[in-house]
Amino acid sequence: MAWRIEEHVVRGEIDNRIRGKVTARLWFCGHEDTPMEIVLTGNAHPDLHGRFITFTNPDPKPGFPAGLRMAQRGTAGDITASRKVKIPDVPIDRIVDYYKTGKKLPYHWGNVLYLEWYSETNGRIVIEAPYDLRLSPDAPAWELTPEEKAARDAELAAAEAETLADSVDGDGFATLIRNPDFAEEEDTRDAGDRETGAGADEDDDEWRPPTEEEAEKMQADSDLLVDRIMARMEREGDDADYEKILEEELERRRKERGEPDPTPEELAEREQRIEEFNAATEEVMAEMEAEKWKKAADDGDVSPDDGDDDTHPLVRRALDFGMRVHHDIEERNWLPGDAHREHPVFLLSTGLMCVGPKLGGALDGEEDWPPPLLFTASAIVRLKKAAGFIEDALLAAESCAEQNLVDPGWLADVVRETREIGAAIDALIAELRAHLKRGPE
Repeated sequence: MAWRIEEHVVRGEIDNRIRGKVTARLWFCGHEDTPMEIVLTGNAHPDLHGRFITFTNPDPKPGFPAGLRMAQRGTAGDITASRKVKIPDVPIDRIVDYYKTGKKLPYHWGNVLYLEWYSETNGRIVIEAPYDLRLSPDAPAWELTPEEKAARDAELAAAEAETLADSVDGDGFATLIRNPDFAEEEDTRDAGDRETGAGADEDDDEWRPPTEEEAEKMQADSDLLVDRIMARMEREGDDADYEKILEEELERRRKERGEPDPTPEELAEREQRIEEFNAATEEVMAEMEAEKWKKAADDGDVSPDDGDDDTHPLVRRALDFGMRVHHDIEERNWLPGDAHREHPVFLLSTGLMCVGPKLGGALDGEEDWPPPLLFTASAIVRLKKAAGFIEDALLAAESCAEQNLVDPGWLADVVRETREIGAAIDALIAELRAHLKRGPE
């Protein structure tokens, strides 16, 4: 899980006027004298390429997350001032009343600031909030070429699809909005019955968990839907109507599958169920995260070293390793400033940086191991994604050695640890496959 710090920020600024580098400063409520200084490798999204932006929080809350370093270095994640989200049309303190009374929460679609980075000391940090934004009137200091923009659009579509597919193990909200099929039947059985299949309909005596192949297909279907939605959002820009695009793409998918037309009653029921399920999920997850953070802060358990209590040891190891490799490459200037995305050193660094987040989608938040059979196959799929990044990194390391791009001794240590993490991932995959093969006990 990420550090979420938006409510304590008073104001801030983001600067991507130097290509390949993002700097930012954040001032916190009650600590306005000294800002957090952030220096990141990478770029923001195209809306902020070559730009300088300032922002203010109209309703900051006093406080500062214990253990968060004031000097931040790391890698830029998603950074944009035009992410579209649902923004409630009522004060935050009244939202719970709407949930409790069952009234539909009024909202509108709007742009929010999304600032994400992977810190060398604190891991993933995210700010997502409808701050008051002010973009510098100066012309962008640099912009992508048409060829670079086309390549980046393709990468973003693929990355967004993976992120949304993985988010079922994270906040759940994005996946539920974008994949309404998941909300069509509510399972009211307890955890034990869901694990074994007990309590299912009497005519469903042959209950079985999803297979690995079925999980792969489900994810591919989800990825295709998200690819189409994100491509249209990108093409239509600020005029994009997310809800309209979603409905049209769902209809397109229904026709491609040869499914019958839904009745008006079914459409209305599905829409209501999705809205209620999304709202309830968002509220529950927000409350759980707030309570977890409060307890950790009260107990003094939050520190830069241990990070989030729910972080699996292998996830933490992979995250720290990826950050360490990135830091070494940057400090020793092994990656030229004008290097392309196929440069072996770049592929080595980015490959290892991706392993930890992918592992987190499979391992973080699981109180029991192995996970329930219902989720075992999807966990395997996520672990296989992490293993794929391990393979990519090892191939990049071979190219680095052949071209003598980095120190041989350093590279040998990196390859050794990469293989150790890869072996641990393979062992988890084998364990889950055995668990899936045994089936309900």
